[in-house]
Amino acid sequence: MKPKVFVSRNLPPEVKAYLEEHCDVSMWNQPQPITREQLLASLAEAEGLLTADRSINRELLDHAPKLKVVSNVSVGYNNFDLAAMKERGVMGTNTAGSLNDTVADLIVALMLDVARRISELDQYVKAGQWKRGDGPSFFGLDVHHKKLGIIGMGEIGEAVAHRGRFGFGMEILYYNRSRRPDAEANLEARYLPMDELLKEADFLVLMTPLTPETRHLIGAREFALMKPTAIFVNASRGATVDEATMVAALQNQQIYGAGLDVYEHEPIAADHPLLQLRNVVTLPHIGSATDQTRRKMAMVAAHNLVAALEGRTPPNLVKELRP
Repeated sequence: MKPKVFVSRNLPPEVKAYLEEHCDVSMWNQPQPITREQLLASLAEAEGLLTADRSINRELLDHAPKLKVVSNVSVGYNNFDLAAMKERGVMGTNTAGSLNDTVADLIVALMLDVARRISELDQYVKAGQWKRGDGPSFFGLDVHHKKLGIIGMGEIGEAVAHRGRFGFGMEILYYNRSRRPDAEANLEARYLPMDELLKEADFLVLMTPLTPETRHLIGAREFALMKPTAIFVNASRGATVDEATMVAALQNQQIYGAGLDVYEHEPIAADHPLLQLRNVVTLPHIGSATDQTRRKMAMVAAHNLVAALEGRTPPNLVKELRP
């Protein structure tokens, strides 16, 4: 008998076909997102759950007594209550590695956009305000040969560093929980303590996972250490930054600008002060949002789910839940 799984979102046909080959699949395929109540009601017999950002906590586990694995269609897994899952013996997986290049491309796009004021000046032209003689008012900052500081030199951080080093001739600085001799050799990257990196970098890219230790990792003290010409980019998780202090730093021109794909609360409120600032580019959490990458992520998540249900170690079992 095939193991029963529940999928809380629609899937590409090839991914659905793969799951149905190996599992007894129930899937939410309505246009509106599944509610919490509907999700809990669907898990009584489920041995596997494939989802994206649903909170996997004790309440959900109480409604899913047969659950063996939760497969996230995401590289992040801050939606996992790791202690509760470990206590119940429920595996958790993510899609690490499947979206590195796509997210790195977006980060570089944000760096360029903020530095050269692309979104701001696009709106300026579309508003019919362009006139001769505006010259210096259009000036931005160069990206090439500047210092790129990366906080969190994981796979995505390394992909960003590669683009900066070999695409723009940037000097790579990084801070990580552990040194990366391979990155230092391959990218001529220079390891610095975080405070020194904040003081020295022209571009700051934050790529740490969200954990209790990294919540509000960047706040008033950290923004005060940055150069007034620094550009801050966050494509990790919104809560890694104290958003109120970031707003103040941008309003007071303590830093030059910011490129953001993530926020403490998503979707961001329409009256949020970040949306009133010309020196900020705000995106709707689209780091991995290309058709090719999302299909790849869904298939990776499906392979993780099937591996766990067949008694194999999933390729992307999160480290905190490994034996």
